[in-house]
Amino acid sequence: MEKWNKIIEQYPEANFLQSPSYGKMNEILGEKVLTEDVHGEAGNFGRALMIRRDAKRGRYLEIPCGPLIDWADEEMVRNAFSKITEIAKQEKCAFVRIRPQLMATPENLKLMEKLGLRKAPMHLAAEHTVMIDLTTDEEKLLANMRRQTRYEVRRAEKLGIVVTSSRSEEIFREFREVQAETAKRQNFVPPSLKVLLAEREAFGENITIYKAETKEGGAIAYGLVIRDGREGDYYEAASTELNRKMPGAYAILWKAMRELKAAGYERFNLWGIAPPGQPNHRYAGVTTFKTGFGGELVEYVPAHDLVISRVKYLKDLVVEETRKKKRHL
Repeated sequence: MEKWNKIIEQYPEANFLQSPSYGKMNEILGEKVLTEDVHGEAGNFGRALMIRRDAKRGRYLEIPCGPLIDWADEEMVRNAFSKITEIAKQEKCAFVRIRPQLMATPENLKLMEKLGLRKAPMHLAAEHTVMIDLTTDEEKLLANMRRQTRYEVRRAEKLGIVVTSSRSEEIFREFREVQAETAKRQNFVPPSLKVLLAEREAFGENITIYKAETKEGGAIAYGLVIRDGREGDYYEAASTELNRKMPGAYAILWKAMRELKAAGYERFNLWGIAPPGQPNHRYAGVTTFKTGFGGELVEYVPAHDLVISRVKYLKDLVVEETRKKKRHL
């Protein structure tokens, strides 16, 4: 654990998806988790956290927001992919799905091609997001917001909206119930209670559910925030019908931003917006809300696949392309 955390410290871009806690969460859920250390030419080192997914359509290896390596070190990159390929073969996987924590520059996209990777049909881990710099002061954070967003934040204060936070099992169960209703209204697939409770157990004090309520105690909105490394992540959300009339979600994000800043975190990842020019994308509805907080629009290299078994992969490809169209991804 200590060595792992030291590796994470070397990579400021790292988030919770390459953390020991995320590995523990997947183990709680019965997934096989593998880790592999990688050494570079200059003696530097990195690590890949891999989860073996046994889906109905076939088995594959998943590396979200990783591996944590120096992508400019050709020897380290070569060693990393050699080991990843070897492990995938040992685990009888059809392919490896990787979403590196790299910006989507032409150079980085060419690097994916050079490594023999092909763009995946499905996304993995918020490839488009809003990143808020928390190293500035609160006045600047407010000033950076869109005018309407700033108005809603202040309106929440005038309305006396109360935001509390908790890590209790009770609030996780409550969150799950409300999110299930939210999912019906907004047409998305929410995580199960089993997954949420596994996250609670694995992340411990680094996971929090914020709840916005009226002065009378009526629930308006919820936000699940995970903290790891230098980053806080607005990972899940839920709301009641009251959120259409009252700025509960705005109050939650503003409180979370201030608390993360006070705790020394450098950035707040709002975790998932629609790509430009895709009005039917499943994140289209929350994009206006999230971009109003004035952060930087970030686009990471999309998920890529390293094909291990061509025959098995092509079967999987047909299933995923169909699913992508049905879900408007």
